[in-house]
Amino acid sequence: MGSEVRWISSGEMDRLGITMAEVMDAVETGFAALGAGLGEMPSKIGVHPREDSFIHAMPCYLGGHIDRAGVKCIAGYPANPAKGLPYISGVMLLNDPETGLPLTVMDAARVTAWRTGAASGVYARHFGDPETASVAVVGTGVQGRANLLAMRDVFPALSEVRCCGLREASVQRFIDEMAPKLPDAVFSLHTDIRTAVRNADVLITCTPMVEEPDRTVRREWLKDDCLVIAVDYDACVGEDVFRGAHFTCDNRNQYARTQEAGTYFQSGYPRPGDIDADLCEVCAGEKRGVREGRRGAVLMGIAAHDVMASALVFERAAEAGVGTLVEL
Repeated sequence: MGSEVRWISSGEMDRLGITMAEVMDAVETGFAALGAGLGEMPSKIGVHPREDSFIHAMPCYLGGHIDRAGVKCIAGYPANPAKGLPYISGVMLLNDPETGLPLTVMDAARVTAWRTGAASGVYARHFGDPETASVAVVGTGVQGRANLLAMRDVFPALSEVRCCGLREASVQRFIDEMAPKLPDAVFSLHTDIRTAVRNADVLITCTPMVEEPDRTVRREWLKDDCLVIAVDYDACVGEDVFRGAHFTCDNRNQYARTQEAGTYFQSGYPRPGDIDADLCEVCAGEKRGVREGRRGAVLMGIAAHDVMASALVFERAAEAGVGTLVEL
């Protein structure tokens, strides 16, 4: 007796019309489930076949009324764009928790982009100043786009977007694409990080993750009352930025184990005892967000995000009859 798997392409995912706000709601629900102990999520494991590259496996089960399970296999190769290939690639598999049979396979790069931006949005929901007017985005690739969409949904008064990248042409493409999505905001192009981030209300860094980071952003460049979101682990934000700040991560266990492995969060980055809260605790109502002073987060991306985002895609696709059914 065979079973059918729904294969969903990235283009089909885009045509489902899922909004960033919907993904944020799904991701927040997943955070809360983990915070309430309704899930099983081991730390991501991975290999590193080339310098600065990774291939990670990320399984998760979320119980209670969610009852969803899945695993993402995701690769990141910073050298790929120069070859005309995507930096991030992979597949997302959602399983039936009752039988273990696969339900759907979809593009993991699209899932990753959506859920990572959404996680930043959830953090900003709980820690951001509602009157936030300016955001600096360092790294104008896929993650920069998704994160900016999340900030647009969280901060209705957003009026200034500073866009920073190494290549002026790439930054300009980012502005050309994103400016129509925020018609009331003024966009500016920067190739110098210092001028881009100085006195911004919110800073988001979305640069490639590397084994020997430069950590360009310095504490003295930032205003005292700001929100700093590092999507790129410790690649861009200097350790002094988080020193003395209210420090948050998406999941304290994953942060601690990643730091213990010795690849990331070394040389002065916050230790597990420096974590004021993780977003699982905040979304479960165990701790409260702080909206004043210097607040910073390292959002590594956790498998709960992937399960919640892919479940949203699967349910919407099944309702609309989108995707290709393939018999195992």
